[in-house]
Amino acid sequence: MKIFRLIVLIVHLGILFLLLGTLLNAYVPPKVFPWFNLLSLGFPVLIIVYVILTVFWVFSWKKRAFVFMFAGLAFINPVKRWVNYSSSKSGDSEIKVVSFNTRAGRIGNKELEPYLKSQNADVLLLQEDAGIKYQFEGYQKANPGGGLTILTRHKIIKQQIIDPQDEEVRIPGVMADIEIKGRTYRFIDVYLNPFRFQKDMVRLNGNTDTDEQKIKDVVKRLIPTFKKHQDQVALIREAIDNSPYPVILAGDFNSVPNSYEYYHLSDGLEDAFVNAGKGSATSFHDYKFPIRIDYIFSSKTLKAISYKVDRSVSISDHYPVTVKFSTESK
Repeated sequence: MKIFRLIVLIVHLGILFLLLGTLLNAYVPPKVFPWFNLLSLGFPVLIIVYVILTVFWVFSWKKRAFVFMFAGLAFINPVKRWVNYSSSKSGDSEIKVVSFNTRAGRIGNKELEPYLKSQNADVLLLQEDAGIKYQFEGYQKANPGGGLTILTRHKIIKQQIIDPQDEEVRIPGVMADIEIKGRTYRFIDVYLNPFRFQKDMVRLNGNTDTDEQKIKDVVKRLIPTFKKHQDQVALIREAIDNSPYPVILAGDFNSVPNSYEYYHLSDGLEDAFVNAGKGSATSFHDYKFPIRIDYIFSSKTLKAISYKVDRSVSISDHYPVTVKFSTESK
Protein backbone atom coordinates (compact mmCIF):
# COMPACT_ATOMS: atom_id res chain seq x y z
CA MET A 1 0.00 0.00 0.00
CA LYS A 2 2.89 2.36 0.76
CA ILE A 3 4.32 1.84 -2.73
CA PHE A 4 0.89 2.51 -4.27
CA ARG A 5 0.52 5.73 -2.29
CA LEU A 6 4.03 6.79 -3.28
CA ILE A 7 3.16 6.29 -6.95
CA VAL A 8 -0.08 8.26 -6.52
CA LEU A 9 1.83 11.05 -4.76
CA ILE A 10 4.37 11.28 -7.60
CA VAL A 11 1.58 11.34 -10.20
CA HIS A 12 -0.32 13.98 -8.22
CA LEU A 13 2.73 16.20 -7.92
CA GLY A 14 3.40 15.79 -11.63
CA ILE A 15 -0.13 16.88 -12.50
CA LEU A 16 0.18 19.86 -10.14
CA PHE A 17 3.31 21.04 -11.96
CA LEU A 18 1.65 20.57 -15.34
CA LEU A 19 -1.31 22.66 -14.19
CA LEU A 20 1.03 25.34 -12.89
CA GLY A 21 2.65 25.30 -16.32
CA THR A 22 -0.64 26.44 -17.89
CA LEU A 23 -0.54 29.55 -15.68
CA LEU A 24 2.80 30.50 -17.23
CA ASN A 25 1.02 31.25 -20.52
CA ALA A 26 0.35 34.67 -19.03
CA TYR A 27 4.10 35.36 -19.16
CA VAL A 28 5.80 33.05 -21.67
CA PRO A 29 5.00 33.59 -25.39
CA PRO A 30 4.78 30.62 -27.78
CA LYS A 31 7.80 31.76 -29.77
CA VAL A 32 9.88 31.37 -26.62
CA PHE A 33 8.36 28.13 -25.26
CA PRO A 34 5.20 26.79 -26.95
CA TRP A 35 4.78 23.76 -24.71
CA PHE A 36 2.97 25.69 -21.98
CA ASN A 37 0.34 26.60 -24.55
CA LEU A 38 0.10 22.94 -25.51
CA LEU A 39 -0.60 22.09 -21.87
CA SER A 40 -3.61 24.41 -21.83
CA LEU A 41 -5.40 22.05 -24.24
CA GLY A 42 -5.35 19.32 -21.61
CA PHE A 43 -6.47 21.50 -18.70
CA PRO A 44 -9.95 19.92 -18.27
CA VAL A 45 -8.50 16.40 -18.00
CA LEU A 46 -5.64 17.48 -15.75
CA ILE A 47 -7.88 19.34 -13.30
CA ILE A 48 -10.40 16.47 -13.11
CA VAL A 49 -7.62 13.98 -12.30
CA TYR A 50 -6.15 16.46 -9.80
CA VAL A 51 -9.47 16.73 -7.95
CA ILE A 52 -9.97 12.94 -7.92
CA LEU A 53 -6.51 12.40 -6.42
CA THR A 54 -7.11 15.13 -3.85
CA VAL A 55 -10.30 13.37 -2.79
CA PHE A 56 -8.28 10.15 -2.54
CA TRP A 57 -5.95 11.79 -0.01
CA VAL A 58 -8.91 13.19 1.93
CA PHE A 59 -10.44 9.72 2.34
CA SER A 60 -7.00 8.32 3.15
CA TRP A 61 -6.82 10.73 6.11
CA LYS A 62 -3.48 12.11 4.94
CA LYS A 63 -2.32 15.60 5.87
CA ARG A 64 -1.01 16.08 2.33
CA ALA A 65 -4.68 16.42 1.29
CA PHE A 66 -4.67 19.91 2.82
CA VAL A 67 -1.54 20.82 0.86
CA PHE A 68 -3.15 19.77 -2.43
CA MET A 69 -6.42 21.49 -1.51
CA PHE A 70 -4.57 24.71 -0.76
CA ALA A 71 -2.56 24.46 -4.01
CA GLY A 72 -5.80 23.83 -5.89
CA LEU A 73 -7.04 27.31 -4.97
CA ALA A 74 -4.70 28.65 -7.67
CA PHE A 75 -6.94 27.04 -10.29
CA ILE A 76 -10.32 28.41 -9.20
CA ASN A 77 -10.33 31.22 -11.78
CA PRO A 78 -8.97 28.99 -14.58
CA VAL A 79 -11.76 26.49 -13.89
CA LYS A 80 -14.39 29.27 -13.97
CA ARG A 81 -13.34 30.02 -17.54
CA TRP A 82 -14.59 26.55 -18.51
CA VAL A 83 -17.45 25.94 -16.05
CA ASN A 84 -19.08 28.71 -14.06
CA TYR A 85 -22.11 29.36 -11.87
CA SER A 86 -22.38 33.11 -11.44
CA SER A 87 -25.19 34.78 -9.55
CA SER A 88 -28.02 36.47 -11.44
CA LYS A 89 -27.20 39.99 -12.59
CA SER A 90 -29.51 42.97 -12.62
CA GLY A 91 -29.47 45.90 -15.00
CA ASP A 92 -31.14 47.17 -18.12
CA SER A 93 -30.18 45.28 -21.26
CA GLU A 94 -28.83 48.04 -23.48
CA ILE A 95 -26.61 46.12 -25.91
CA LYS A 96 -27.23 42.59 -27.17
CA VAL A 97 -24.23 41.01 -28.90
CA VAL A 98 -24.10 37.68 -30.76
CA SER A 99 -20.82 36.06 -31.83
CA PHE A 100 -21.04 33.09 -34.18
CA ASN A 101 -18.67 31.11 -36.36
CA THR A 102 -21.12 30.23 -39.14
CA ARG A 103 -18.75 27.91 -41.01
CA ALA A 104 -19.84 29.77 -44.14
CA GLY A 105 -23.32 28.32 -43.74
CA ARG A 106 -22.13 24.94 -45.01
CA ILE A 107 -24.13 22.96 -42.43
CA GLY A 108 -27.33 24.96 -42.03
CA ASN A 109 -27.38 27.42 -44.89
CA LYS A 110 -31.20 27.67 -45.06
CA GLU A 111 -31.60 28.10 -41.31
CA LEU A 112 -28.71 30.52 -40.79
CA GLU A 113 -30.23 33.81 -41.94
CA PRO A 114 -33.62 33.27 -40.21
CA TYR A 115 -31.79 32.38 -36.98
CA LEU A 116 -29.62 35.49 -37.08
CA LYS A 117 -32.66 37.67 -37.82
CA SER A 118 -34.58 36.14 -34.92
CA GLN A 119 -31.91 37.21 -32.43
CA ASN A 120 -32.79 40.89 -32.86
CA ALA A 121 -29.25 41.70 -31.74
CA ASP A 122 -27.72 45.15 -31.69
CA VAL A 123 -24.51 43.72 -33.13
CA LEU A 124 -23.76 40.38 -34.82
CA LEU A 125 -20.10 39.38 -35.12
CA LEU A 126 -19.64 36.51 -37.57
CA GLN A 127 -16.58 34.44 -38.40
CA GLU A 128 -15.84 32.17 -41.37
CA ASP A 129 -18.60 34.09 -43.07
CA ALA A 130 -17.31 33.87 -46.65
CA GLY A 131 -19.18 36.94 -47.79
CA ILE A 132 -22.71 35.57 -47.49
CA LYS A 133 -25.17 38.17 -48.76
CA TYR A 134 -27.60 38.70 -45.91
CA GLN A 135 -30.80 40.62 -46.50
CA PHE A 136 -31.36 42.17 -43.09
CA GLU A 137 -33.79 45.04 -43.10
CA GLY A 138 -32.53 47.85 -40.89
CA TYR A 139 -29.01 46.42 -40.53
CA GLN A 140 -25.74 47.92 -41.73
CA LYS A 141 -22.88 45.67 -42.71
CA ALA A 142 -19.15 45.97 -42.05
CA ASN A 143 -17.38 43.37 -44.16
CA PRO A 144 -13.89 44.66 -44.96
CA GLY A 145 -12.53 41.15 -45.61
CA GLY A 146 -10.92 38.12 -44.05
CA GLY A 147 -14.13 36.10 -43.81
CA LEU A 148 -15.37 38.34 -41.00
CA THR A 149 -18.66 40.24 -40.96
CA ILE A 150 -20.17 42.69 -38.48
CA LEU A 151 -23.89 43.45 -38.77
CA THR A 152 -25.56 46.15 -36.70
CA ARG A 153 -28.83 48.03 -36.33
CA HIS A 154 -26.86 51.15 -35.40
CA LYS A 155 -24.65 53.69 -37.13
CA ILE A 156 -21.18 52.54 -38.19
CA ILE A 157 -18.72 55.40 -37.67
CA LYS A 158 -15.67 53.59 -38.98
CA GLN A 159 -14.68 50.11 -40.14
CA GLN A 160 -11.23 48.72 -40.70
CA ILE A 161 -9.28 45.51 -41.27
CA ILE A 162 -6.65 44.65 -38.68
CA ASP A 163 -4.00 44.30 -41.35
CA PRO A 164 -0.98 42.08 -40.59
CA GLN A 165 0.92 43.45 -43.62
CA ASP A 166 2.55 40.03 -43.82
CA GLU A 167 1.44 37.43 -46.35
CA GLU A 168 2.30 34.60 -43.95
CA VAL A 169 -0.06 35.93 -41.28
CA ARG A 170 -3.78 35.88 -42.12
CA ILE A 171 -6.10 38.76 -41.21
CA PRO A 172 -6.86 38.19 -37.51
CA GLY A 173 -9.83 40.51 -37.21
CA VAL A 174 -11.87 43.50 -38.29
CA MET A 175 -13.11 46.36 -36.20
CA ALA A 176 -16.04 48.73 -36.41
CA ASP A 177 -16.71 51.81 -34.30
CA ILE A 178 -20.48 51.82 -33.77
CA GLU A 179 -22.67 54.49 -32.20
CA ILE A 180 -25.36 53.04 -29.93
CA LYS A 181 -27.76 55.34 -28.10
CA GLY A 182 -25.44 58.31 -28.29
CA ARG A 183 -22.27 56.47 -27.26
CA THR A 184 -19.58 54.95 -29.48
CA TYR A 185 -18.11 51.50 -28.92
CA ARG A 186 -15.33 49.68 -30.74
CA PHE A 187 -16.37 46.17 -31.77
CA ILE A 188 -13.55 43.83 -32.77
CA ASP A 189 -14.43 40.60 -34.58
CA VAL A 190 -11.65 38.02 -34.19
CA TYR A 191 -10.76 34.85 -36.06
CA LEU A 192 -7.30 33.54 -35.27
CA ASN A 193 -5.53 31.00 -37.46
CA PRO A 194 -7.38 27.64 -37.42
CA PHE A 195 -5.55 24.35 -36.91
CA ARG A 196 -7.57 22.67 -39.67
CA PHE A 197 -7.80 19.26 -38.06
CA GLN A 198 -9.95 16.50 -39.48
CA LYS A 199 -11.49 14.03 -37.04
CA ASP A 200 -9.41 11.15 -38.40
CA MET A 201 -6.26 13.12 -37.63
CA VAL A 202 -6.97 13.19 -33.89
CA ARG A 203 -8.82 9.86 -33.47
CA LEU A 204 -6.56 7.18 -31.96
CA ASN A 205 -7.20 3.60 -33.11
CA GLY A 206 -5.13 1.55 -30.66
CA ASN A 207 -2.25 0.89 -33.04
CA THR A 208 0.84 2.11 -31.17
CA ASP A 209 2.89 3.14 -34.21
CA THR A 210 -0.03 4.80 -35.99
CA ASP A 211 -1.20 6.64 -32.87
CA GLU A 212 2.32 7.85 -32.12
CA GLN A 213 2.62 9.26 -35.64
CA LYS A 214 -0.78 10.94 -35.32
CA ILE A 215 0.30 12.63 -32.09
CA LYS A 216 3.49 13.86 -33.75
CA ASP A 217 1.53 15.21 -36.72
CA VAL A 218 -0.89 17.03 -34.41
CA VAL A 219 1.95 18.66 -32.48
CA LYS A 220 3.59 19.70 -35.77
CA ARG A 221 0.40 21.61 -36.63
CA LEU A 222 -0.14 23.05 -33.17
CA ILE A 223 3.27 24.62 -32.53
CA PRO A 224 3.54 26.74 -35.73
CA THR A 225 -0.08 27.88 -35.30
CA PHE A 226 0.59 28.98 -31.72
CA LYS A 227 3.44 31.12 -33.01
CA LYS A 228 1.23 32.70 -35.70
CA HIS A 229 -1.33 33.43 -33.00
CA GLN A 230 1.29 35.39 -31.08
CA ASP A 231 1.71 37.78 -34.03
CA GLN A 232 -2.06 38.06 -34.50
CA VAL A 233 -2.64 38.73 -30.80
CA ALA A 234 -0.11 41.58 -30.92
CA LEU A 235 -2.05 43.24 -33.77
CA ILE A 236 -5.38 42.89 -31.99
CA ARG A 237 -3.88 44.29 -28.80
CA GLU A 238 -2.93 47.45 -30.73
CA ALA A 239 -6.56 47.90 -31.82
CA ILE A 240 -7.70 47.46 -28.22
CA ASP A 241 -5.05 49.62 -26.57
CA ASN A 242 -5.42 52.45 -29.11
CA SER A 243 -9.20 52.57 -28.93
CA PRO A 244 -10.67 55.88 -27.78
CA TYR A 245 -13.92 54.01 -27.02
CA PRO A 246 -15.02 51.13 -24.79
CA VAL A 247 -14.22 47.83 -26.50
CA ILE A 248 -16.24 44.67 -27.11
CA LEU A 249 -13.97 41.92 -28.40
CA ALA A 250 -15.58 38.73 -29.68
CA GLY A 251 -14.98 35.81 -31.98
CA ASP A 252 -13.37 32.45 -32.57
CA PHE A 253 -9.92 32.54 -30.98
CA ASN A 254 -9.08 28.91 -31.88
CA SER A 255 -7.57 28.85 -28.40
CA VAL A 256 -8.79 27.47 -25.10
CA PRO A 257 -8.99 29.28 -21.75
CA ASN A 258 -5.68 29.45 -19.88
CA SER A 259 -3.82 29.75 -23.19
CA TYR A 260 -1.41 32.52 -24.17
CA GLU A 261 -4.09 33.91 -26.49
CA TYR A 262 -6.68 34.04 -23.74
CA TYR A 263 -4.44 35.74 -21.19
CA HIS A 264 -3.18 38.41 -23.58
CA LEU A 265 -6.42 39.20 -25.40
CA SER A 266 -8.37 39.43 -22.14
CA ASP A 267 -5.78 41.65 -20.46
CA GLY A 268 -7.61 44.71 -19.12
CA LEU A 269 -10.97 43.36 -20.32
CA GLU A 270 -13.77 41.38 -18.66
CA ASP A 271 -14.69 37.84 -19.70
CA ALA A 272 -18.48 37.95 -20.02
CA PHE A 273 -18.78 34.23 -19.22
CA VAL A 274 -16.85 34.56 -15.95
CA ASN A 275 -19.06 37.49 -14.93
CA ALA A 276 -22.46 36.27 -16.08
CA GLY A 277 -22.21 32.69 -17.36
CA LYS A 278 -23.79 29.57 -15.94
CA GLY A 279 -22.85 25.97 -16.71
CA SER A 280 -20.39 25.00 -19.40
CA ALA A 281 -18.83 27.49 -21.83
CA THR A 282 -18.11 24.77 -24.41
CA SER A 283 -18.92 26.30 -27.79
CA PHE A 284 -17.21 24.04 -30.35
CA HIS A 285 -19.13 20.77 -30.59
CA ASP A 286 -17.56 18.91 -33.49
CA TYR A 287 -15.52 16.80 -31.04
CA LYS A 288 -16.76 15.08 -27.88
CA PHE A 289 -13.96 16.66 -25.86
CA PRO A 290 -15.13 19.90 -24.12
CA ILE A 291 -13.67 22.86 -26.01
CA ARG A 292 -14.28 26.55 -25.45
CA ILE A 293 -12.77 28.65 -28.22
CA ASP A 294 -15.47 31.33 -28.69
CA TYR A 295 -15.38 34.39 -26.42
CA ILE A 296 -16.90 37.77 -25.74
CA PHE A 297 -14.80 40.24 -23.73
CA SER A 298 -15.54 43.85 -22.91
CA SER A 299 -14.11 46.96 -21.32
CA LYS A 300 -14.79 47.25 -17.59
CA THR A 301 -17.24 50.12 -18.18
CA LEU A 302 -19.64 47.55 -19.63
CA LYS A 303 -21.45 45.08 -17.37
CA ALA A 304 -22.39 41.64 -18.70
CA ILE A 305 -25.78 40.72 -17.25
CA SER A 306 -26.36 37.50 -19.18
CA TYR A 307 -24.29 34.98 -21.17
CA LYS A 308 -25.72 32.16 -23.25
CA VAL A 309 -24.22 29.41 -25.40
CA ASP A 310 -27.19 28.58 -27.62
CA ARG A 311 -27.17 24.80 -27.92
CA SER A 312 -30.67 24.75 -29.40
CA VAL A 313 -29.23 25.14 -32.91
CA SER A 314 -26.73 23.01 -34.81
CA ILE A 315 -26.28 24.99 -38.00
CA SER A 316 -22.49 25.12 -37.62
CA ASP A 317 -19.76 23.20 -35.82
CA HIS A 318 -19.88 26.08 -33.29
CA TYR A 319 -22.74 27.19 -31.08
CA PRO A 320 -23.67 30.89 -31.14
CA VAL A 321 -22.70 32.91 -28.06
CA THR A 322 -25.01 35.69 -26.87
CA VAL A 323 -24.26 38.35 -24.26
CA LYS A 324 -26.44 41.17 -23.01
CA PHE A 325 -24.60 44.19 -21.62
CA SER A 326 -25.72 47.01 -19.41
CA THR A 327 -23.76 50.25 -19.66
CA GLU A 328 -24.62 51.20 -16.08
CA SER A 329 -21.59 51.89 -13.91
CA LYS A 330 -20.52 48.98 -11.76
